Amino acid sequence: MRYVDGFVIPIPKKNVPAYRKLAATAGKIWKEHGALEYRECVGDDLNIKMGTAFPKLTKVKPGETVVFSWIVYKSKAHRNAVNKKIMKDPRILKMMKMKPIFDDKRMSYGGFKIVVEK
Repeated sequence: MRYVDGFVIPIPKKNVPAYRKLAATAGKIWKEHGALEYRECVGDDLNIKMGTAFPKLTKVKPGETVVFSWIVYKSKAHRNAVNKKIMKDPRILKMMKMKPIFDDKRMSYGGFKIVVEK
């Protein structure tokens, strides 16, 4: 059964271009190591009235927006194997040493089983 890692990240709007560049590189690396899909989306229509809007959920500050991301794998075991390789990849290790462009303490992350796939 396919498996998804999901992320919700508050980010300063001024950092979106740098994030996009970083994410494009990261996506290429994840796919090289076996990820099936890699998606990064920036908030566009976030002023919703139903439920809890992403800006409220992530405690967005003035001048920030939200990035919604996901990575798809063949299974949870496949995800674990890919991420093990990712954490040893020198390109990723270099990225991890860079000055942060978002507050990772406010990032939400989790692994999800896909229950409906069309």
